[in-house]
Amino acid sequence: MGTPGQYLRADARRAATVEAVIELAAQTPPSEISTTAIARHMGVTQGALFKHFPTKEAILESVMDWVAGRLLARVDRAIRAAPAPLAALEAVFLAHVRFIVEHPGVPRMLFGELQRAAPTAPKRMAQALIQRYGERLRRLIAEGRERGEIGEQVDADAAVLLFIGTIQGLVMQSMLAGDVRQMRTQAPGVFALYRRAIAGGAR
Repeated sequence: MGTPGQYLRADARRAATVEAVIELAAQTPPSEISTTAIARHMGVTQGALFKHFPTKEAILESVMDWVAGRLLARVDRAIRAAPAPLAALEAVFLAHVRFIVEHPGVPRMLFGELQRAAPTAPKRMAQALIQRYGERLRRLIAEGRERGEIGEQVDADAAVLLFIGTIQGLVMQSMLAGDVRQMRTQAPGVFALYRRAIAGGAR
């Protein structure tokens, strides 16, 4: 049986591998990130890499798990700190944007997995993340309608799609501009438009 130190070292190496993939994804199409490239980026051999991950798919599963855990944790913190549903939606929106600015490889990884034709484990994890994220937004929208902050006529599913799609649009624009940091300055104004759209007709 390994010692606690050995387990910590193994966990640290797995975490470093996940970070390496996300860093690479910021500059390289995810489909082109090979285990050779990951090992080279980390300064280790492929053999060392495969001591902790049996396959490249296992690495991608860990990446998706990392993304889901970190992003949803930020979303939940933003919701807890907000005084009301609309304020919570804005806090989630801005927290998500900050997460992307800090980790620009994340949306590339998500897009890459969701575009895969095969129903791989990483793709299912990416889909599950979107579903769990959407459930949080639906709860906020429902609460907002109950409190009169959001129009009763607003379709929750459409509002969720627009929320997520708006962030994706900001991501695409930042990619075209070659500067993900511009999302920070654009996000407040874009959310203001979203807010007016869903608050229309609220009592």
